[in-house]
This record gives sequence, structure tokens and C-alpha cells, in this order.
Amino acid sequence: QVQLVESGGGSVQVGGSLRLSCTASGYTIDSGCMSWFRQAPGKEREGVAAIYTGGSSTYYADSVKGRFTISQDNGKNTVYLQMNSLKPEDTAMYYCAAGEYYGNTCHPKDDYWGQGTQVNVSS
Repeated sequence: QVQLVESGGGSVQVGGSLRLSCTASGYTIDSGCMSWFRQAPGKEREGVAAIYTGGSSTYYADSVKGRFTISQDNGKNTVYLQMNSLKPEDTAMYYCAAGEYYGNTCHPKDDYWGQGTQVNVSS
């Protein structure tokens, strides 16, 4: 059984930083593609960042480029999302997901999602 557990969310002021963690069990993170998504109330889910090919390749949404960094620690089977220069529009529930990389895209598997961790950025 695959479990993904996120942590590290919280409340910060504009310009602050947070580091989210996603620890996997029942799944080896470097066997596929790991992604971070977010969803704010009333908005569609948005892909934020992804890491694949054993951690050597990454993807970022335009909205977070230059501010967020995705990384992975294979020994800890954990993926991280370092978020700097946070803005109010970054407020959302953040989810990690595991899947497969093909067609230049990371495709999360239906059952390979975490429960989410809440990030609130206040001005």
C-alpha cells in the first residue's frame, strides 16, 4: 500500500519561507515522477513542481519559478518543496503525488496522493 505523507505547512507572512516534505512508504520515489500540486478554495488544482529521472530533471509552473525549489532525498524516500518569497496567492492546500513520467509530463497515479498540508500566506 502506497502512502504519501506531507508536512511542513503553516502560516507565514509575505516574503517568508516554508519547506514542505513528502515522505513515501510502499513506493520508491526515484522509480518515477514526484509532483507537488496545490488547490486554493474555489480554484482548480494547479501543478506546482515536479521532479523526475532520478531527481536530475525538474519542472516548475511559471507562477513559482525562481521562488520554489523541488528536491528529493532518495535515502529518506522524501521529496521537498522549498518555498521562498511567499505571496498571498500561494495560499492553498499543497499535495504531493507519485506517478510516471512520459510525454514530457508527470502523470500522477490515481491512488498515489497525500492528504495535503495547508499553507497560509498573510500580508
